[in-house]
Amino acid sequence: MADQLFLSLWYPDFRSAALAPALLGVLRQFALIGSVTGDTPLIRAVTVYPLAWSETPVYTRIYDIDKPGLGDIETEQAQPHVAVPAAMEPQHDDFAYEFEAEWLLWQPQLQGGLDPVWRRAPARFSVVGLGPEFDEQAYETNGQIRIGFGIDTPFLQEEVDLDAQASAHVRENVAQLVLLVHSIEKNCGISTRLLWSESGESLAEKLIARLQQVN
Repeated sequence: MADQLFLSLWYPDFRSAALAPALLGVLRQFALIGSVTGDTPLIRAVTVYPLAWSETPVYTRIYDIDKPGLGDIETEQAQPHVAVPAAMEPQHDDFAYEFEAEWLLWQPQLQGGLDPVWRRAPARFSVVGLGPEFDEQAYETNGQIRIGFGIDTPFLQEEVDLDAQASAHVRENVAQLVLLVHSIEKNCGISTRLLWSESGESLAEKLIARLQQVN
């Protein structure tokens, strides 16, 4: 069963003023590993939550990067160094700031009853910065920054017959995830990180079990 996958990051002696630079630092790591363009990925959507996750967002924006006639304007405004400060001005200690973007992962394109065609295609992820007073200090368990990778399907492909080709692409996706984690550890000044799933199951254990099913 598909499961939501997250990476939580904690920073030493963290201050609110450091949140925006930390978010930009994390986003830059995706450019090194698997961005769509090879640059820091463009922001696709922003949501700002006050007080707690259960509250109605106070700010949302969808960037119409691919819309004819608006592409250049939206692309400039979707640059992380523009979009992140814009969403966080003014910054509040009891707010959470969510930025959605895309990176490339191997994904099967199903075509009727034919064997799937594998392509590197955009996959949505989110990077959330948590203010120190947001949701009763949720950062203590979620991290000052939390990356959401969506469902873990690209790293397991449980609905696809796992032949040698599929297995190779799953391994490549997992390797890309591992490289991202290592890049963040090396370049972002974190003190602790945790890769976890919503169900509490270990991705590593699920992957081992999955790869034992190779046809």
